[in-house]
Amino acid sequence: MATQRYHAVEGGKIRIRVDAARELVERKYGVYGHGTVELCKWTKEALTGGPSCYKVKFYNAPAGGSHRCVEMSPVGLLCDNRCVYCWRPTEEFDFYVPSNGEVLDPEELVEGILRERRRLLSGYYGHPRSGRKKVEEALRPTHWAISLSGEPTLYPKLPRLIRHLLSLPHTRSVFLVTNGQHPEMLRRLAEEGALPTQLYLSTNAPDRDLFYRVNVPVGYREDAWERWLESLKIISELPTRTVMRITLIRSLNFEAKHIPGFARLVAMGNPHFVEVKSYMHLGRSTLRLKKSDMLEHGEVREWAMSLLEELSRLGKRFTYMDEEPRSRIAVLQNMERYVDRWIVKPGTL
Repeated sequence: MATQRYHAVEGGKIRIRVDAARELVERKYGVYGHGTVELCKWTKEALTGGPSCYKVKFYNAPAGGSHRCVEMSPVGLLCDNRCVYCWRPTEEFDFYVPSNGEVLDPEELVEGILRERRRLLSGYYGHPRSGRKKVEEALRPTHWAISLSGEPTLYPKLPRLIRHLLSLPHTRSVFLVTNGQHPEMLRRLAEEGALPTQLYLSTNAPDRDLFYRVNVPVGYREDAWERWLESLKIISELPTRTVMRITLIRSLNFEAKHIPGFARLVAMGNPHFVEVKSYMHLGRSTLRLKKSDMLEHGEVREWAMSLLEELSRLGKRFTYMDEEPRSRIAVLQNMERYVDRWIVKPGTL
C-alpha cells in the first residue's frame, strides 16, 4: 500500500487519503473509509420536484423516484481501467486488490455511507421546491446503485455487501455495474447467493483493439480483453437480470462497421436488456474527448435500431423496448430470455 498515491492504511484498513477525501468532499461526495456516495443529478432533480432518471422509466428502479436511490461505491478510488469516457477523476484512481482484512465490513461501510448521504441531504429540508416528505423518503432508500466510481468487484466482501443491502427493510432493488475485469467475483456472487437484482456489464468495444483504446486497462494489461470475455460468458448463464451497456463515442466506436461486432458480443452474452447510450461530455472526460464525440439522441436511436437488425440477422429475437431522449439512451429487450421490465410494478410501492 505504500506505493499507492490516494490510499493509506489506518488500523490495518485502507482508506482514501485525507487530502484526496477533502477534494472529493469539495466536489460534493460523501466519503467514509474507502467508500464514496453522491447525490446524482437525477436525485437532486427528484428532490426538488423534477423528473427521475431513465432507470425509473425503464424498470421502475428506484421505486418511488430517483430521490430514493443511493449511488455509492465500496471502493471509490480503486479501479483497474482508465476509461476515456469516464467523467470521474481516473487519474486519481489507484489499482490495488485489497484483502479481506484490509477493508471495512459491509455493515460498517453501509452505516457510514448512509450517514454521509444524510449529511448531503440535510440542505434540502429548507429548499423552496423540496419538502420534508421528499427528504424523509430519501432517507428510506428503495434502491442501491453500486456504480459511483471505482470498480466495485475489487471489494472482496462484495457478496456480503449485496446480501446486506437486500436485507434492509426498504430495499427493493440493487444494481451492480462492472467493467468485467473480475469474472472470479461474478462467480462468487452466484455461488454465495449474492446476485444483485440487475447486473450491468460495461460493453464499449466490439474487438480487442478498441477495447484497449476505450477502456485503457492498467490492472491486467496482457489479458484484459480475455477477462472481459470470460465475464461476458458468465452473464449469459447467471440467474439474475443482466444488462450490457454500450457507451457510444463518435470518434471511437460509433461507425456502422462496428455494429456487427457488437451484435456478436450481445449474442454471446444473451443479456435480458441492452442499453445503448451516448457518451456525455462531462467532468474529466472533457480533457480526453471532444464535445463532438457526444451523439444526438436521434443518432443513438438509429444506431440501436441497426444493432437490432443485426441481431435479427444472427437469429436473435430482441425488441426496441423504450428510450429516454434527455439521457440520449435507448434500450432493447431480449424476447428469448424474457423478464418483466418492471422490478416493482409502477404505483404499487
